[in-house]
Amino acid sequence: MDTENGVVVQPNRILLATDGSEDARLACRVAADLAGRTGAELHVAHAWRHHITGLGYPTVAWTDYSYLDEREARRVLATEVDTVEASGVAVSEPHLLQGPPIDAILDLCDELRPGLLVMGSRGLGPVGRIFLGSVSEGVVHHAWCPVFVVRGGEEAWPPARVVAGDDGSKSAELAARLAVSMGGLYAAEATLVRAYASPPEPIGGWSPEDRRGLNLMRSREEGALIGRAEAIEKVTGTRPGSRVVDADAALALLLVAEEGEERKTLVAMGSRGLGVVDRVRLGSVSTKVLRIARGPVLIHASPTGQTGARDPGEAVTVVRRPVPAPERVIS
Repeated sequence: MDTENGVVVQPNRILLATDGSEDARLACRVAADLAGRTGAELHVAHAWRHHITGLGYPTVAWTDYSYLDEREARRVLATEVDTVEASGVAVSEPHLLQGPPIDAILDLCDELRPGLLVMGSRGLGPVGRIFLGSVSEGVVHHAWCPVFVVRGGEEAWPPARVVAGDDGSKSAELAARLAVSMGGLYAAEATLVRAYASPPEPIGGWSPEDRRGLNLMRSREEGALIGRAEAIEKVTGTRPGSRVVDADAALALLLVAEEGEERKTLVAMGSRGLGVVDRVRLGSVSTKVLRIARGPVLIHASPTGQTGARDPGEAVTVVRRPVPAPERVIS
């Protein structure tokens, strides 16, 4: 992804998972915009389920209307592809998937190895809209690749700010790199956030020696975060600010996000949590942020979090010059 200094952290392949809903329209625009600006290969996928209606009692006669579901699914997929290509970005390949949406999308990710999966926050099912907490969370919990859950309405894109959580882990570093690079496409302000939970003050208060120890611990966290910001600058060409916040991990991120226009703030984190003392697993910090944040959220998988999964960074290229957008392919 292009920055002012010509440094690019670029997903080689972007997968857009869509259900054709209103929430998915923004995801479609975001995926097309990112692919156009980075030259990444863009794939579009839509998952549908086979529904059978039972008639008659006590004898049950099953009527197969799967052809109607499939016809609607093909229409949704074709509409999304047309929308993308109308923006001047070519779709490398459309994918019509049959089966449970979570499994279907994850299987396709295993096959394509995308550098970024983009999806809306309302699920992927063609019949009935599945709320966040089912499809979106399921994909985020199990995907090996970075997942970008887009929400906040049309005004949410492009982002004006990037708030990336850091706990010193590899997945947090990868999330911050990708998020800062994405923000750099739009001159978005970037900030690294590290949560620091101060221990409760004992009865009688802290002794002078204890206070010196606490101040030293906090200074070390601040120094480590500044070091992380410097490392990210070397890769992306953009130096993010750094903030150590005295709060739990999810609250720290949300508090900093709320300091600006929330819907235009891209929140990013690794999949292993953001706490300084206690490492909180995905399903706690990530789930809280996904459910509460009003703007887009980027979750980067842990490089060693899945059996057989490779380092997600392998699906991302770092180059030193801008990559031109692909020409539109007219069929």
